[in-house]
Amino acid sequence: MPIDESRAFIPVRIAVLTVSDTRGLADDRSGDALVERLESAGHILAGRYVERDEKSAIVARLHAWIDDPQVDVILTTGGTGVTGRDVTPEAVAQVQDKEIPGFGELFRWLSYQKIGTSTIQSRATACVARGTYIFALPGSTGAVKDAWDGILATQLDSRFRPCNFVELMPRLNER
Repeated sequence: MPIDESRAFIPVRIAVLTVSDTRGLADDRSGDALVERLESAGHILAGRYVERDEKSAIVARLHAWIDDPQVDVILTTGGTGVTGRDVTPEAVAQVQDKEIPGFGELFRWLSYQKIGTSTIQSRATACVARGTYIFALPGSTGAVKDAWDGILATQLDSRFRPCNFVELMPRLNER
């Protein structure tokens, strides 16, 4: 699936939210991997934050970035497992307008090729919320690399054919 070099690249403004009870910015390897990849691709880091595994705090951070016109996409890492403290998918569901079910399905398919049936423990998900894309990724560095390299690098590239998320951005709030 090709990149159409005749089309202009449109940088996307991306905020990165790490959800963790134990990590901070100094030891956030998954967040670092996302920032490195998005900036290397030519996108703009619009914000970065580490939030505890508290649904209300995650929801508040998501709402703030959704309402910020300088944020087009939110990438979260962490909190997508099945333990009691893993609440990122619930927080995302609380703000979403439209789910993008194929993202989680494709992520788990890609992940299965690397970690086998352990991928079933991931509740990676995606949605559109008031015109902003949100992609909730697992907290492992390998998982965020797989999600970026296998899905997001092309879907957030305006030159990717036959279609991509960027070209839909002006129409996300249509009624």
